[in-house]
Order: sequence, then C-alpha cells, then structure tokens
Amino acid sequence: MQSLARPPALRRAAAALLDLVLPPRCLSCGATVTSAGTLCARCWRAVTFLGTPCCACCGLPFEFELEAAALCGECLRSPPAFDRARAAMRYDEASRTLVLAFKHGDRLHLAPAFGRWLRRAGGELVAQAEIAVPVPLHWTRLFARRYNQAAVLAHALHEAGGPPVGADWLIRRRRTPSQGKRNATARAQNVRAAFAANPGREIRGKRILLVDDVFTTGATVAECARVLRRAGAAHVDVLTLARALRQEG
Repeated sequence: MQSLARPPALRRAAAALLDLVLPPRCLSCGATVTSAGTLCARCWRAVTFLGTPCCACCGLPFEFELEAAALCGECLRSPPAFDRARAAMRYDEASRTLVLAFKHGDRLHLAPAFGRWLRRAGGELVAQAEIAVPVPLHWTRLFARRYNQAAVLAHALHEAGGPPVGADWLIRRRRTPSQGKRNATARAQNVRAAFAANPGREIRGKRILLVDDVFTTGATVAECARVLRRAGAAHVDVLTLARALRQEG
C-alpha cells in the first residue's frame, strides 16, 4: 500500500510557504525569528539558562568550578528527599513572562521548546529515568485551568527524547492554598500529606523523574519524592522548567 505521508521536499516547501504567510515569531516578545519555536537574540540573551558548575544534588549554580560531586551548604546541612534536581533556566524577570504565559495564559505552543530545554538541562537525569511523573494538580484546580502544566511539560520532554510519562502515578489528595508569599517552612507545612502514590501503578524499584514548572524552595517536589520513596521508588530525581535562586547578601 502506498504511503500517504508527504515527501520531505514537499514538507519543506509547505513549511517555507507557511513561513512566508505567517513568519515565525519569538516565543517571548513576538519579534520575527528565523525558525519557529525559538527566541530572538535579545530574549535569548535575557534568559539565564542553568548548567554546570552546580551542586551535584540540588543543582544550585556555583560561581566557580568545583569537583563534580561538590554539594551546596544547604544540601550538606539537610539532604533533600530527592536524589538530584536540575532546572532549565533561572526564574527571574526574563523567564517569568514565558512561565506565566504557559501556566496561566494557555500558551501551550511553548511546550515543544520547553521540552527541548528540559531535555538539555536534564542530561544524565533524563537518560537514567524510567518514567517521568508530573506533579499533579487537585481535580478542582485542574477543572478550572483545564490542563496540568507539569503534565504538559512531561509529555513535551517525552517528545524531545525523554522517558515515557506516568501522568497518574501521583495523586493530589487535597487542594492546597497557593504557595506564593509563603516562606520555606510554611510551604513545607502547606503540602504535607497532600499527595499519595497511585496504588494501581508499579512504583517499587523504579527510577523516577519528577517534573514540575518552577522549583522555589523545593517543598512540593520534596513531598512528592517522599511519597514515591515510601511507595518503593529506587531513585527520584527532579527536573523543572525554572528555578528561583536565593539572593545573596
């Protein structure tokens, strides 16, 4: 049976024609760019993408090179419930526009680019994970928002070469008030016992990658990691689109 798929040359011609009619736009400011799903040079320079050197555990950026296994002071004082955490970019004025447009503005067309950024930032974490588990929303919030941004990110990561998605491996048992304007202690108390492992999923022995939009104090992902550990997960890493960094001095 003859394939109905378009030949590569035809697909390229169609894409070129579409670009003439609807030129690709910067994901952030809307300026014309050379290819779809990218940032313009000005917006790219404004976003702080995260990488090495960083804390081997939580991924906190270091200002200078240290040995690969070096830990930040916080992880030395109080090791987190997860094994490792990484983020694609710093949560600041430049990235906030992108994150909030995606989270609250229905700009789901940003997801493919975010998936690629997560794949690059996650590196070894993504390669070693057996399943990507998004931080769940309570059903009432999901009904109001219509989508779980963490689940959309997990699926975008999968499309970019990441692990399969376990969208229902975690359950949000109760609706928690917003974490905004709460300190680290209050955030941890707010999400305590808010999550449960889905008893219908085989979690024991799995290497799990938790996916969320923003890492602020880490309270939410830490609580999710504890739940997955109690359910028997062998390894729990965390990958977020953005991370809020402490201001020094």
